[in-house]
Amino acid sequence: MNMRSYNCSNPNHATFKQIQKLSALLKIVGDTSRLQLLCILSQGTHCVCELIQNATLSQSLISHHLHDLKAAGLVTSSRQGQKIFYSLTASGQQITASLFSLTTKEYA
Repeated sequence: MNMRSYNCSNPNHATFKQIQKLSALLKIVGDTSRLQLLCILSQGTHCVCELIQNATLSQSLISHHLHDLKAAGLVTSSRQGQKIFYSLTASGQQITASLFSLTTKEYA
């Protein structure tokens, strides 16, 4: 059988493109520190100073991870005075909830 007949193997098919997007997303959320930040942000909006206290990561590492999460469309930010507050986007909320629901199943 011609392998190009499978949608997930054909680079010109939408399914293949979805696989590429999913792979990129999994690389972003597959990091323990990023998952920790997503977990914290799933409970509300926080500034970096609050994330430093709760995530036990350095300010520069948190900022780097937040930049990646923003680029992936999972996190948004808003400035209030001199502080920038971060929260999950609707997509970030949905993906974070889906990921953490996996831990309640037999995968953990």
